Amino acid sequence: MSRKSIAVVGYGNIGKFAVQAVQASPDFELAGVVRRDAGGSKPPELTGVAVAADISALGKVDAALLCTPTRSVLDQAARYLKLGINTVDSYDIHTSFLQLRDQLLPIAREHNAVSIISAGWDPGSDSVIRALLEACAPKGLTYTNFGPGMSMGHTVAAKSIAGVANALSMTIPLGTGIHRRVVYVQLADGADFGAVSAAIKADAYFSHDETHVIAVPHVDDLIDVGHGVNLVRKGVSGQTGNQLFEFNMKINNPALTSQIMLACARATFRQKPGVYTMPEIPVIDLLPGDRDSALARLV
Repeated sequence: MSRKSIAVVGYGNIGKFAVQAVQASPDFELAGVVRRDAGGSKPPELTGVAVAADISALGKVDAALLCTPTRSVLDQAARYLKLGINTVDSYDIHTSFLQLRDQLLPIAREHNAVSIISAGWDPGSDSVIRALLEACAPKGLTYTNFGPGMSMGHTVAAKSIAGVANALSMTIPLGTGIHRRVVYVQLADGADFGAVSAAIKADAYFSHDETHVIAVPHVDDLIDVGHGVNLVRKGVSGQTGNQLFEFNMKINNPALTSQIMLACARATFRQKPGVYTMPEIPVIDLLPGDRDSALARLV
């Protein structure tokens, strides 16, 4: 079986686990890692792995896992799609992924490539579960309760605020899909806490939730990348009410995100050129091997 060549773009929290996921997969090979400081010292775990500042230096690449901040996804994905490279990202702004799809769609089609967007665990695999539960009970309510745990997207957003040297954003579930954000910030020298706090609360990542900003001397002393979700749907199947479904998981956030991204990279080679979200992808296309073997195991 010929293996597809995968590049990991970015080597932060998700990128490190993405490299491990590719190395453990039966049907992919790691083309290398794209990172800005490619000329610097190589982390020990990347010994023997090609590291470059630009994907063009990695040779043939079939797909790229964009392990970069959400706000850079549009530019990154557009560039790689124009090169005919399939892309997968974990874009996590629920309110604007449709705009991202519409911007990337003509590019993907023109260059005969496939992009799967918002392919983390939420949005991503949780989106698939929500769709399945809604099929089970078409009328009703679904509550998605995150955490408590570290939100990587919100943490990156907080770190980008002027005056922040380091940050950790924790998601605290209050029940029925309502959340509180608690942001721990390590201030840069001379930064004004009041100004930093106001800027974080005004950011689109935080402006829709109750947000508390707390100054701490050392953020690294607080970080744990664990997270989780509790999904509940209560609804009606046909004309029968009080149908109750619940899904729970406790996970290492970047490890699960990268594994789902890799599964979606596999699915890109089984779709027509275009841009997709996870609910639009046949679940079986996420799995390695042939369909009949998977069906024999799963059905």
